[in-house]
Amino acid sequence: MTTQPTAQQLDIFADSRDVVLRNGVLDQLQRRDGAAARAALEELAAEYPGDGALCAMTVLVRELEGGSTTPFADHAALAIARRHHENEVVPAVGRVLPAQDVQRWLAPCWCSLAQRASALAFRGAEAGNRAENHAAPLWLRAGEWSAAGAAVEAIESWWRIPAPLAWMTEVRYRVAGLDAAWPLLAELAWLAPARFAALLSALGDASLDALRRRFDAAFSDTG
Repeated sequence: MTTQPTAQQLDIFADSRDVVLRNGVLDQLQRRDGAAARAALEELAAEYPGDGALCAMTVLVRELEGGSTTPFADHAALAIARRHHENEVVPAVGRVLPAQDVQRWLAPCWCSLAQRASALAFRGAEAGNRAENHAAPLWLRAGEWSAAGAAVEAIESWWRIPAPLAWMTEVRYRVAGLDAAWPLLAELAWLAPARFAALLSALGDASLDALRRRFDAAFSDTG
């Protein structure tokens, strides 16, 4: 005998409809299928226009739809694209995707920016964080260590300049470990202490952190 769903069961089915639609968008985002993600997003928006994930999902769908391979005309264009990724795309990914999937989803985005920035020369003499408008740090964000290293090596006298020295130090650490990176770490600590501290934080190496704490405790000067 067939049993009809109760009113309570129907309520549960209705409540889960938004979850089904939301998961449909997420599945297509994970597949990086812009057209399918757009269709799933529009279905979710039509039935649940107040859904809290719509804004973040819209950012990611647009990211998939608007992918460009055109090289950046200048550093200003790269800066605009980089800020968009940092201020909009990265938070949106963190909002809707599981933490373990965030880097995997963002890596192709950073690779695309790095490829489009490959012809732009390093402009390290400029103030602020404009040195970051270069392919090397974008390759680092993508986890493409060899490409990052090659981009740094194209910078004349990179070992004398804080930003590319820090980038290459991270490359050496990621590729070959602490022993290989140690000479560059020491040089970076002497040349640019602030960048050295920032790199230690990014690396998250317990042994390096312990050495830094011991040094700080024994150092009698300030700054």
